[in-house]
Amino acid sequence: MSLPRYPEYKASGVEWLGEVPGHWDMKRLKHNLRLLTEKTDRREHPVALENIESWSGRFIETDSEFEGEGVAFERGDILFGKLRPYLAKAYLAETAGEAVGDFHVMRPGTNINGRFAQYQILNREFITIVDSSTFGAKMPRVGWDFLGNMLLAAPPIPEQKTIAAFLDRETGKIDALMAEQQRLIALLAEKRQAVISHAVTKGLNPDVPMKDSGIEWLGGVPGHWEVAPLGYLVMLIQTGPFGSQLHSEDYVEGETPVINPSNIQDGKLVADWSCTVTQEIVARLSQHKLMFGDIVFGRRGEMGRCAMVTVNEVDWLCGTGSLNVRLSSRAIPEFVSIYLRTAYVREFLKLESVGSTMDNLNTQILSCVPVPLPPLVEQQAIATFLDNETTKFDALTAEANRAITLLQERRSALISATVTGKVDVRTFA
Repeated sequence: MSLPRYPEYKASGVEWLGEVPGHWDMKRLKHNLRLLTEKTDRREHPVALENIESWSGRFIETDSEFEGEGVAFERGDILFGKLRPYLAKAYLAETAGEAVGDFHVMRPGTNINGRFAQYQILNREFITIVDSSTFGAKMPRVGWDFLGNMLLAAPPIPEQKTIAAFLDRETGKIDALMAEQQRLIALLAEKRQAVISHAVTKGLNPDVPMKDSGIEWLGGVPGHWEVAPLGYLVMLIQTGPFGSQLHSEDYVEGETPVINPSNIQDGKLVADWSCTVTQEIVARLSQHKLMFGDIVFGRRGEMGRCAMVTVNEVDWLCGTGSLNVRLSSRAIPEFVSIYLRTAYVREFLKLESVGSTMDNLNTQILSCVPVPLPPLVEQQAIATFLDNETTKFDALTAEANRAITLLQERRSALISATVTGKVDVRTFA
């Protein structure tokens, strides 16, 4: 959509705003929005930061329960998250309620339209300026003194309503397109997982005779396959070094990465180069060095999180929070690692680890995982097939994510240009 500019502009006096339409005023935020501080514990409609979607201002239902007093607000008030303002959480209240946590709760005056004010706050340039003013390194917050004194453009009220209506309509269209892409990504993920699960449990030949695996959740497998506990297929299965062997003071920057659960992401090992160890530590803990084809599991948190060691991660160190599996010649790591990341195995491990602190995985539980085992040639064929298929799914998913990124940029640019008067939408609304 090509949008015209206003016929006349003037200097705003604010560097990040630049010029504004000639008939617009400039006002400090506190002259349009009054800060509310009255506390209440009525709990009719509590709203916390987790209930507000970043950048859109949409309300998100959660099951969380909140204690203590909050700041009372009415329908039409604006809640702005002052903690980590770069998250851009600005909610235009649809009902009365209580703001629980780190909010600036503001009430629009007679000279500002609430929806227009919300769009001004969700302007990316506004958020950037506000975020630059924060105090507190670990929990950065924006103070009211800075926020309330920010100068903003103030069109006449009828024009504010027109701009808000225009943005509601246009961002609604963009949001619908983004939702379509999100649905596509979810469908691709579902299809990707289905293809993987079928290949590693049923094989590639649809006509092959099947037999009962003897395991309810695994069902039938090809008749010529084995089904064996993982423990029968390994040369080594061990946890990382004990905490007494690897201390916090042993960590340095930029040397040998250590793999803990947080370093296992989407089936890959991701180094934290700010948390590595020296070669002297690696030599002392050499039995925990990773080899090509090893499969590393996270012992804590999300059960089933694992990744295979590639040539890029050889000689990295298995961390105290991880568990390393080294297969024997009976199994191909590429095939087994794909199978071990399926929903079947995740559910098995989750059920088996219930009752342990933080769902703590151990060698005994992991050794019991049943593995469907084709002949080696077939294992390799399945691994190659899935490598090709998942590459296609990943390319389509990346394309959908790029589309979402472009739509988000379009949405942000449209809001910014409209609320700062760089385009004239009066005739379009």
